[in-house]
Amino acid sequence: MSLAATGELVLAAAEARTAVAAFNVITLEHVEAVVAGAESVDAPVILQVSENAVRFRYGRLLPLARAASAAAERASVPVALHLDHVQSDELLRQAADAGFSSVMYDAARLPYEENLAATRAAADWAHAQGLWIEAELGQIGGKSGEPALDAHAPGARTDPAEACTFVADSGVDGLAVAIGSAHAMTSRTAALDHALLKRLTAALDVPLVLHGSSGVLDDELSAAVEGGIAKVNVGTALNLAMTTAIREFLAAHPEAVDSRKYLGVGREAMTRAVARLIGVLRG
Repeated sequence: MSLAATGELVLAAAEARTAVAAFNVITLEHVEAVVAGAESVDAPVILQVSENAVRFRYGRLLPLARAASAAAERASVPVALHLDHVQSDELLRQAADAGFSSVMYDAARLPYEENLAATRAAADWAHAQGLWIEAELGQIGGKSGEPALDAHAPGARTDPAEACTFVADSGVDGLAVAIGSAHAMTSRTAALDHALLKRLTAALDVPLVLHGSSGVLDDELSAAVEGGIAKVNVGTALNLAMTTAIREFLAAHPEAVDSRKYLGVGREAMTRAVARLIGVLRG
């Protein structure tokens, strides 16, 4: 199957009042597990490569991107490639040639006017390349120009009126909103602000994205999808599944040296995690 387009998957999910799962991948085992998990439940999926993952791979985008593209093209379900949390304009401009159909441009750390200007420029470039573009808006800083609160900083919340202005002025196609989740959580203790999500859904005419979903309980995720979230990002949950499985295997087999043995166990654990989380989102 040819590569799917992120925008089409997200818009289809939004129209169906469901959400497409987007999993961050770091290794080939991540890629294979995400595709296998999606195939096991016959669901579309998005493979995400973050700027941090590119940095881990010696700053080279293409090796992981080519592997992800090859896996996606051989999948029995629609699979799209998304370049996530891009802060580098140099990396942004590699997206189209590397097979990505979408990018998440992350300037949320900047004061609002700088965030808007950078995102507007990124959106103009992305649209000229036929790419769907997502941005993030946390809590806008004060009038003195101090930086905004990152969308996943403790207490950060996206204001619906500010979000409307930001989307209109930046031209982005999707918006990640701050409603209580946080990145890199290893415990599922995040409490989402569903009343705020309802207001954001009513105010905005672009699909909404939830980041930091690994720290959110199943019923909270289901409620977020019902409330209007159309794309759900997952990263840490896969790393937790993989690492836990490998630790257990090596504890039980201290003599093991063949990396295929423990990486295979880790890949299987991630595959199960992918299938389970997609099931939660589909209801």
